[in-house]
Amino acid sequence: MVQPKTYTTTQVATNTFLRGVYLWMSIGLLITGYLSYVISSSPALISIFLQNQLLFMGILIGELILVVTISGAISKLSANVATLLFILYSGLNGITLSTIFLIYTKTSIMKTFFICSGMFGTMSLYGFTTSKDLSSWGSFLFMGLIGVIIASLINIFFHSTQMEFLISVIGILVFVGLTAYDTQKLKQMGENAPLDRKSTLQKGTILGALTLYLDFINLFLLLLRFLGTSRD
Repeated sequence: MVQPKTYTTTQVATNTFLRGVYLWMSIGLLITGYLSYVISSSPALISIFLQNQLLFMGILIGELILVVTISGAISKLSANVATLLFILYSGLNGITLSTIFLIYTKTSIMKTFFICSGMFGTMSLYGFTTSKDLSSWGSFLFMGLIGVIIASLINIFFHSTQMEFLISVIGILVFVGLTAYDTQKLKQMGENAPLDRKSTLQKGTILGALTLYLDFINLFLLLLRFLGTSRD
């Protein structure tokens, strides 16, 4: 007789935590994608959000503030406020990312999205299943990320095609690595998830969702530089 599969408390905590993380990450991506498409399809909304430089810069600054607030002050926020801030961030990001529909064809955007999903899913699965400790990747990936940011800022003044290509390649490698690294870190967080403290659990899933959401969006945008087809 086949015995029913049983789960330890740790496995239950991990599964519950990660389900919440991926659920909210998916909700965030859906909000971003939907608003991006709606705004890019409406001349009136394009005029309001994208052609008003002051408003557009304000939205970008607002996004930065929200990321810092959620990441740095999550312990001081209520679960509901943290959730609302994540939804708000996803919406604001949808506004700013609507510009890609004005630059690239819809077909190439969809193709890139599916390729990005495959890469992200593969590396996330690797981070979840591997027995290798990926903590040593952290400092290396962080330095790579800082290098990409600094190089991108410098290239604003030089407009070097070769440098932009190199930045994109390194950036893709960094976010592919971060996807696996962050997934393993979230798995470890899930093993100690407080199932009896719903508010704390919810805040943890929102923070985890934001982390993977950022990995996915950045990987997608970097891939779009290579795979995107210009509308012109």
